[in-house]
Amino acid sequence: MYATSDLRKGLKIELNGKPYEIVEYNFCKPGKGHALYNCKLKNILDGSTLSRTFRQHDQFDKPSLKELRLTYSYQDGDDYVFMDDEYNQIPIRAELLENSRHFLSEDMETSVLFYNDRPVEVSLPTFVEKELVETEPGARGNTATNVLKAAKIQGGYELSVPLFINQGDIIRIDTRTGEYADRVKKA
Repeated sequence: MYATSDLRKGLKIELNGKPYEIVEYNFCKPGKGHALYNCKLKNILDGSTLSRTFRQHDQFDKPSLKELRLTYSYQDGDDYVFMDDEYNQIPIRAELLENSRHFLSEDMETSVLFYNDRPVEVSLPTFVEKELVETEPGARGNTATNVLKAAKIQGGYELSVPLFINQGDIIRIDTRTGEYADRVKKA
């Protein structure tokens, strides 16, 4: 059980039988009356958000969340198959992975969050290295500003890269935003 004094950004609580993560937190103590805790909550299952105000004596349940380290193995139709340390295969639907599925590579270590033994969130390493399979050659002389051009990595994911990046280069991508971070190896 959590009390209102335990509330903070990033804490996961259960409210009305659903798991939520606190995205924003604000403590307010008016001149008269009890302290108020204004929170913006994100539903872990469907991503919807809501704002709630809690009073000083409210209590919350801890959701039955479990985090496992799993290794990505292969894709099977719309499922992506992960394995644990005991070689148990755990299929995860593509809808749960969203754009993260483009950054997966064989034997990649991931962190998967389970709610009541059902996967609800997959966390990849912060940066991954991928080879560019398609991009236009950069134009010389256009360096006065940060000029970007379109590029594709294997799997069809499109992102913007600087002009000096060429096809075949290996780049580092931030998996949280899906954006170019830097060049690792020149082709």
